[in-house]
Amino acid sequence: MRKCILFLGGLMMSIPTVWGQPSAKWGQKFEQLGPTLPTPNTYRTASGAPGRDYWQQRADYKIELTLDDAKQQIEGTEAITYFNQSPDPLDYLWLQLDQNFRAQDSETPFVTANFMKDSLSSKDLFTIQNNFDGGFRIDEVLDEAGQPFVYVINKTMMRLNLKQPLLPGQKITFRVDWHYYINDRMSLGGRSGYEYFPKDDNYSYTIAQFYPRMAVYDDVEGWQNKQFLGRGEFALSFGNFEVAITVPEDFIVGATGTLQNPRDVLTPKEQLRFEKAKHSFADPVIIVTQDEAIQKEQQKKRGQATWIFKADSVRDFAFAASRKYVWDAMAVDLNGKISLAMSYYPKEGNPLWEAHSTRAVRQTLITYSRHTIDYPYPVAISVHAASVGMEYPMICFNFGRPETDGSYSNETKWRMISVIIHEVGHNFFPMIINSDERQWTWMDEGLDSFVQSIAAKEYDADFPVGRGAPEKIIPYMSGEQGFLRPIMTNSEQILQFGNNAYAKPATALSILRETVMGPELFDYAFKKYAERWAFKSPTPADFFRTMEDASAIDLDWFWRGWFYTTDYVDIGVEEVKHFRMQTEDKWLEKRPISGQDKKLNTEQKRFVEEVNTFVFENTKSEEYREFTNKFNEIEMKEGFADKNFYQVKLANKGGLVMPVIIEWNYADGSTELEKLPAEIWRKNEKEVTKVFIKEKEVVGIVIDPNKETADVDTGNNQYPNVTMESKFDRFKSSKN
Repeated sequence: MRKCILFLGGLMMSIPTVWGQPSAKWGQKFEQLGPTLPTPNTYRTASGAPGRDYWQQRADYKIELTLDDAKQQIEGTEAITYFNQSPDPLDYLWLQLDQNFRAQDSETPFVTANFMKDSLSSKDLFTIQNNFDGGFRIDEVLDEAGQPFVYVINKTMMRLNLKQPLLPGQKITFRVDWHYYINDRMSLGGRSGYEYFPKDDNYSYTIAQFYPRMAVYDDVEGWQNKQFLGRGEFALSFGNFEVAITVPEDFIVGATGTLQNPRDVLTPKEQLRFEKAKHSFADPVIIVTQDEAIQKEQQKKRGQATWIFKADSVRDFAFAASRKYVWDAMAVDLNGKISLAMSYYPKEGNPLWEAHSTRAVRQTLITYSRHTIDYPYPVAISVHAASVGMEYPMICFNFGRPETDGSYSNETKWRMISVIIHEVGHNFFPMIINSDERQWTWMDEGLDSFVQSIAAKEYDADFPVGRGAPEKIIPYMSGEQGFLRPIMTNSEQILQFGNNAYAKPATALSILRETVMGPELFDYAFKKYAERWAFKSPTPADFFRTMEDASAIDLDWFWRGWFYTTDYVDIGVEEVKHFRMQTEDKWLEKRPISGQDKKLNTEQKRFVEEVNTFVFENTKSEEYREFTNKFNEIEMKEGFADKNFYQVKLANKGGLVMPVIIEWNYADGSTELEKLPAEIWRKNEKEVTKVFIKEKEVVGIVIDPNKETADVDTGNNQYPNVTMESKFDRFKSSKN
């Protein structure tokens, strides 16, 4: 038995020097992010809000296009009106030509590594060969007077040289004519393209990035100048769209925006059902039935029809078209504003899609509106497309196909609902809260995945949520450091894309909400971020600063650890010592084993029996300094005589500082949860020792008992160490 002397008046001040370790190997994990983040200015404030001089550009589009179902080609013309709302004169304009990453001179094949295998499939060989004649053909670029523009194409970017600078407050209108061949997604993949159905000789087109689009010019980067290599998604400015889409007359078209001419393109029966759907809040209304779609597949009418859509305050436009589509819709009431949730799917998606797709769209709008802003657009569309999940304003393309006999597993159902919620959720991140996907994938994918996990549980309480659950990220975060990148990495340099850009930020936000901040503070700050930056373009700094500004919590340590490093959570118990005050009672030397103690294992009994003592001493007069009031020494001694003092030594083995959640297991069978804020590590990031005073006798403690911090190794989380579970065991368990 060891003894120590406790000077009660200086108890808390003495712990670091008497029992603790010096603050060695300080890694600056609690340093402020100030020098790392951009300097606040009148465009973006230190609070994370848009500044008084915040500005952003605007681009309006009037597009006419024809989809050729025989040649799988799109031919179009567009009039772009570009508004210079910046304080800068512009000598030239940049447009994005994203289809050019499929052109013959594309750099994408040359910057994509591949290797030979013992066997190569037909698809492998097709992909390596890559002889698809893709990319935009720019037929002409004309100014308002019909005169040709001088332009230069640099891979996936096109520069228009202006005859005179476009001054602040001015606008310019010009016309671009183009055409391109649509890619087969089965063989070439891609977000946009077509799927061919050989049994009925028909196509389903899910079309995006189909028109030359204005690149972003902003206060952060100037002109967006990152080439599109296929992964990094899109940075775009808001504007208004009017798009006329000419397709075969028996096609159904779903698109961004509101259909302007339903009487011209829908049958009387379809028009009546469409109107009925606008007032159906309980269940979807089927506008085009499966039998009607099958009849169209077989008849294939030869005429053409033009569908006209308008959309205001959107950053992009996409559409889907096929004669194969079943179409259903239902109304969603969002605080008095009615939006239509709709789905388009071929018979190959049924019965799964008819049962779940539109209902999943509805749930997404409800949940995301509660956590961000009320969904502002008139429609939200889910389109069935094999093996893809991709989002655009008001419309998205989603996988999830049953077997040919219509049967499907629970896994297929959950995965389909999950991707629909995720892609519809992208309407909020980044279609409304308009972050730069080309630079920071996590700002849309990570935030979306986080809210998705909440919406999924609200759709079905038994939903098997993946990304966002702390335990699910452990195999990734405990992996080989050479194969990891910080979250704050550009999308083209990320190694494990799904884990890095989706799962880890979603998990970080889940832990931030549930463990660090608490739901009330987090939800208010998160919603404030959405309200501040709706229809604007935030950066990571704007998000970080708003979350702190609206909650009064300094989270720089959290952003630094989770977003700027590849550290992981591994907090372990190094040692626990039990102390009691030395009294005249002799039971401290050796006491009988109680009935409760008999149930303990050998290690627990050893811990319970090993009690250290300390001697009570009166506070020395010099410790009172100038104070005239003094402790009642007798009362103090009596008050602490029956208390249990537990000195706990904790080690931060993973490097990621986190709150410490301790479960105390008492001799009477009861338990107690206690949380230490992350700041417990602020003076020593490697280890810390702390004393706890308990009324009851402790038989053991567990760190993070509910597994809410993504601790990669729970084998060192208990004291006494009853069970051991290694990182490898955890990884095997998660895989199973």
